[in-house]
Amino acid sequence: MQLRAGYEISIRCEQETPLIALLSVHPSRVPDLRSPASMRTSHDIPIRTFTDVFGNTCLRTTAPAGLLSLGADFIIEDSGLPDAVAPDAAEVPIDALPDEVLPYLLGSRYCETDKLSPLAWSLFGDTARGWPRVDAIVSYVHDRIEFGYEYASPTLSAWEVHRERRGVCRDFVHVAVAFCRCMNIPARYCSGYLAGQGDDGDSAPMDFTAWMETYLGNRWYTFDVRHASPRTRRIAMAYGRDAADVAIYTTFGPSTLERFHVFALEV
Repeated sequence: MQLRAGYEISIRCEQETPLIALLSVHPSRVPDLRSPASMRTSHDIPIRTFTDVFGNTCLRTTAPAGLLSLGADFIIEDSGLPDAVAPDAAEVPIDALPDEVLPYLLGSRYCETDKLSPLAWSLFGDTARGWPRVDAIVSYVHDRIEFGYEYASPTLSAWEVHRERRGVCRDFVHVAVAFCRCMNIPARYCSGYLAGQGDDGDSAPMDFTAWMETYLGNRWYTFDVRHASPRTRRIAMAYGRDAADVAIYTTFGPSTLERFHVFALEV
């Protein structure tokens, strides 16, 4: 099947302000593009790309003083298959993990493994290792946290979300990622599009979404922590240790987000 996706974002800056954006389709999905996914801007400004330490495509520019609009509209091929389920996927011993996977075992800005480790072992230490353990973590987080857009906060950490028991999709992911790392299972934060986001009756305006991938059986598997069930029609943009690594844009100076529109639908 084919999906049409994109965004319209407007940012107001008080003065010329350097900006980095992680809004590109992830390199792993570029072969599936059926039309260009290049970012267009409301001003004729130079944009250059680079690859960050996590393998994401980043866009770098300087926003002019005033309003800058960023946008994209593209077609991408998708299998339409749900997230893979592999109940027999085993944990990989730490000494057998690829070097590039090791950072996803460590604590990070929003995933405080030092604070959550005792709790994680008390909750999941007796569960079967591998896929069943990750599944238990996802179910626990899904059942404990109440979802609500009004709970969104850019500063909440996994520890705080677990205590407050409410959040948005990024918060669900942070808690699950932290618990997995506490149990010595590599886990990474993923951002991107989820076409059909309102299929579950959610009538809120569409947003980028977040999910978790864990490294089991020598590959990465997707887990949708908010829904606790396999989903379809994902388009990955970026992977990182947590939301701090995959912010959709970062300005190095005062700025205000004035417009934000995301879309992803089957065509």
